[in-house]
Amino acid sequence: MHHKHGEQVSLIINVRKLKLRHAVLFALIALLTAWYAATPSVVIHYSKEATDELRLVWDTQHQIHRERMLPGEASSDVGHLFPDEDFFMVFFWGPIKGHMRCIDITPKRWATLDIYLTESGRVDINKTSPAIIERLKKCEGEPDPFRH
Repeated sequence: MHHKHGEQVSLIINVRKLKLRHAVLFALIALLTAWYAATPSVVIHYSKEATDELRLVWDTQHQIHRERMLPGEASSDVGHLFPDEDFFMVFFWGPIKGHMRCIDITPKRWATLDIYLTESGRVDINKTSPAIIERLKKCEGEPDPFRH
């Protein structure tokens, strides 16, 4: 009888250890999921009706990457979860041979900003939400990306 009782105590301890491991694993997964969901992101959508390939430059707090985008494609980048006062996100785009446009973007935590470009490459103010347009501004010294 004593032997069975000892096995039962051992089983209870093992179940508690298993529950603790699951709780820790769940907490870690929940934290990573929240971190991913809270990280602000920006997606640029290029009109399917466009004919030109675009060259793109993302400059997010001095992390620069370049790519190309065909009509109907999208490109994205992520901001910082805890940006400091010097944080910036700038997006440059334009035809392979031609003038680049530029917008300064203020990402929003817990959100994805969807920005749409017209077939001529301007920011599409009809498809892009007004709340998102408010988070965009023309880069200083650059042509207006909403009209030209």
